Amino acid sequence: MRPSPQKPLIAIIGATGTGKSQLAVELATQFNGEVINGDAMQLYEGLPIITNKITFEERNGVPHHLLGCIGLEEPTWTVGNYVKQALSAIDEIHARGKLPILVGGTHYYTQSLLFKETLAEGAEGAEEAAKFGDADGEYAILEEPTETILAKLKEVDPVMADRWHPNDRRKIQRSLEIWLKTGKTASKTYQEQQAAKLSPDIVTDGTMKPDEARSRLRFLTLALWVHAENDSLRPRLDMRVCKMVDQGLLAEVQTLNKFLQGEHDAGRHVDKTRGIWVSIGYKEFEAYQNTLNAGEAASSGLDQLKATAVEQTQTATRQYAKRQVRWIRIKLMHALSDAGAMNNLYLLDGTDLQNWDTTVSGPARHLTEHFLLGQDMPTPTGLSAAAEGLLTPRREFDMSQRPDLWVRRTCEACAAVFVTESDWMQHVRSKKHKRASAKKKKTALEAEGTDGCGHGKSVLGD
Repeated sequence: MRPSPQKPLIAIIGATGTGKSQLAVELATQFNGEVINGDAMQLYEGLPIITNKITFEERNGVPHHLLGCIGLEEPTWTVGNYVKQALSAIDEIHARGKLPILVGGTHYYTQSLLFKETLAEGAEGAEEAAKFGDADGEYAILEEPTETILAKLKEVDPVMADRWHPNDRRKIQRSLEIWLKTGKTASKTYQEQQAAKLSPDIVTDGTMKPDEARSRLRFLTLALWVHAENDSLRPRLDMRVCKMVDQGLLAEVQTLNKFLQGEHDAGRHVDKTRGIWVSIGYKEFEAYQNTLNAGEAASSGLDQLKATAVEQTQTATRQYAKRQVRWIRIKLMHALSDAGAMNNLYLLDGTDLQNWDTTVSGPARHLTEHFLLGQDMPTPTGLSAAAEGLLTPRREFDMSQRPDLWVRRTCEACAAVFVTESDWMQHVRSKKHKRASAKKKKTALEAEGTDGCGHGKSVLGD
C-alpha cells in the first residue's frame, strides 16, 4: 500500500477515434470527476463537427473545461498559455474535492501540462528576454509570422534554429518560448536536462519514487492510453469522415470562409498556417467549397472535387493518428521513464469496440479505483499482449533531447530538413519523397533535352 494521492490527476491519451472522450465521461461519472480538454482544435468555440467535440448529450452532465473557449478572432494559444489555463482549472477542480480528468489528442499540450520544466520555470537573468513580454506576461513575438519567430531564434539560439524545418511553426515557437521565459536557450536547456538524466541519483528502472516523481510531475498522475490496432482503427476513421460530411462539415467550412472574407474586407491579416486553419477537414475541403461558391464547375466536376476532398481528409486523419501514437511512444514514454513513472502508464486495448467494457472501461475503472485508494497497481505490461508490445520504448532516449547526435540533412526535392537518422530514413521511404524525387528527375531530364530514356528530343516538332 502507498498513501492515497492528495491531488491526483487522470490523463487519457491515445490516437483520434479511439474513444478517449467516452472513457473520460465514464470515469468522471463514477469517480466524481470533471473533464479538462487537451485538444488544441477543441479550444475553439462552435465548429463541433470539424473539431470533433463531444456533444452536450454525450457529456452526461459532467462539467467540461477549456472546451470552446477561443473565438475565431482571438490569437491562437501558445503551449504556455494552455498550461496556465489548464493548471487553473485543475486547481479549481481539486478545491471542490473532485477528480480532474485530462483528455485530448494534442499530446504536446498534455506533456507540457504533466511535467514541470525544471530548467524553464522561474529562472533568473532573463532581462533581455523580458522586453519581448507584455504586461500580462505573454510574449508578443510568439504571435508573429513564422519567419519572424525563426529569425529571432536564429539570433538567440542558432543550434535549435538549425534543428527545425522553416515551416515547423510549433517547434520553432516552442524553442523561442523557452528562451523568452528563462533567458536560457532551448539547446542549453536540453543539454542540462540530459546531463541531469545521466546522474546516478536518477531512477532508471521505471518504478515510482515519490520524491523524484513529484520533482518532475506536477501531479501524481495515472495515464491511460486507449489504443486500437490500425486494421480496426483505419476503417473507423474513414467512416467518421464520411459521417462528418453528412452531419454538416461543409457548412462549417463555409463559416470559416465567411470569417476569412470578413477579415480580408476589413484589411486584417489571418495567419492560415496555424490554429483552426490547419484543422483536418478545413484545408482539404477549401478548394471544393471555393469552387462551389464561385459556380465555376459542372456538377460532375464538383462531385470529383468533393470525392477528392473526402479521400484527402481520410488520409490526413489516418496520418494524424499515426503521429499521435508516435508521440506517445517516443516523447511521452521517455518523459515518464525519466520521471520514474512508467509504471503509471497503462494501455487499454480498444481494438474491438464490442468488447469495450471488458478491455477498456472495466480495466480503467479498476485501475482508477486502486490508484485513488493508494492500493497496489498491476504491472502495466501484463494487461494485454498489446500492452506488452507497445509499452516498451523503441530506444533508451528521445532523440530530440540529444542535440549531440543530430546530423542535419536537407532533401532538395522536398525542401525539407532532417537531423535524426530515423526521421531521414522515414522520409526517403515515404511516397511523398518518391513522387517529389521522380518529378525533380523528370524536370532535370527535360531541361537537358532528353526524354528520360537517354534519347534526344526532336527539334522538328510534330
